Amino acid sequence: MKILSLDSATESASCAILDGNKLLGEITFNYKKQHSVILMNIIDSLLKNLNLKINDIDGYIVSKGPGSFTGLRIGAATIKGLSQGCKKPFVSVSSLDALAYNMAYTSGLICPILDALRGNVYTCLYKFSNGNLEKIGDYAVISIEELIQIIINKNAPVCFIGDALFKFKDILKESIPNANFAPTHLNLVKASALGEIGLNLLRNGIQDDIFSFSPIYIRKSQAEREYEKKHGVSIYE
Repeated sequence: MKILSLDSATESASCAILDGNKLLGEITFNYKKQHSVILMNIIDSLLKNLNLKINDIDGYIVSKGPGSFTGLRIGAATIKGLSQGCKKPFVSVSSLDALAYNMAYTSGLICPILDALRGNVYTCLYKFSNGNLEKIGDYAVISIEELIQIIINKNAPVCFIGDALFKFKDILKESIPNANFAPTHLNLVKASALGEIGLNLLRNGIQDDIFSFSPIYIRKSQAEREYEKKHGVSIYE
């Protein structure tokens, strides 16, 4: 089963094609380019270099977040369009799940952190048990201080991973003596990790509905928050 996976949840963009348990190719950019400009070019380049046509793809995987609202919407629209146009199934996987999967078989806690701005991170806690990734909390957006206290209370070894390490590594190192940190090349959401998780879901008959699927945002957008602050009312009321 050949699948194409796509992540655009953060500033980076990643696309991979897997054939069963074999990774055929992956392209990842971590540079300030608009996802709307580069995603289709990445997909096209990957297919051409692998001598594949879009109809050779049997299913699609897309990151459902959390992350950049705009990036998530662009990725979702791209995969929905391909899924509908090619009449092939798609399934979504959390960007935090994919990050945690980069640290497969790590002992202790795995804590992915994505920069949510203003001193906050998107995060969740995981552990590997019997070869499987287990989520042991809910997806959340919290301050780095709150996360530090949660980890301290767990009193267990922890490995941090994600793009927010560049901003918070020093305070994490000072506050949590038994903390470990992923190497630089693993701190991005990899489409290959996303694809491996999603492929197993598709094999088990799990897929998303093109009309009801929407990304995980966790919190309201900045525009929504500013509107409610200005008018003193929720736009959903």
